[in-house]
Amino acid sequence: MSASLFARPRRVFGAIALICLAMLAFGILYLQNVVGLEPCPMCIVQRYALIIVGVFCALAAFSRSMAGWRLWGLLAVGMAAFGAFTAARQSWLQWHPPEVATCGRDLYGMIESFPLQRAIPMIFKGSGDCSAIDWTFLGGTIANWSFVWFVIFMVVILAALQKAPRRTAWSMR
Repeated sequence: MSASLFARPRRVFGAIALICLAMLAFGILYLQNVVGLEPCPMCIVQRYALIIVGVFCALAAFSRSMAGWRLWGLLAVGMAAFGAFTAARQSWLQWHPPEVATCGRDLYGMIESFPLQRAIPMIFKGSGDCSAIDWTFLGGTIANWSFVWFVIFMVVILAALQKAPRRTAWSMR
């Protein structure tokens, strides 16, 4: 089955783009609007990373050239790696919370008040807000599951890029 799946990389990219869309809908429509969870700065960074992975995969799925879907696929892997790093950092903060739990500034407040070269390290420093565990599923926090999915996206995209047949993009539907 995996051979037939990876024989059509454009479908793999399309499926990943749809999964990203479904995850965003779950996070925004359900967790934020129904459950009432407010995203912390690291959650917002992970959300943007998920959006960009989805967009890159959608561009790869609609690309008509082999070079195009390879380029978009590699960019998606890079963004998924960044998302996985952010999720891993937040998971670490949740396992080892800061001694003083302060909520700190929100992402937009940081970016508006400080230059970008100061705001970005502040985001990854985390805060009491980023270390809070407000929701779990099967024992994992949102950050844990985010990390798992970013790693899955990286592995699947790299497998699709490696195992894809070497033929024209028109025959890869």
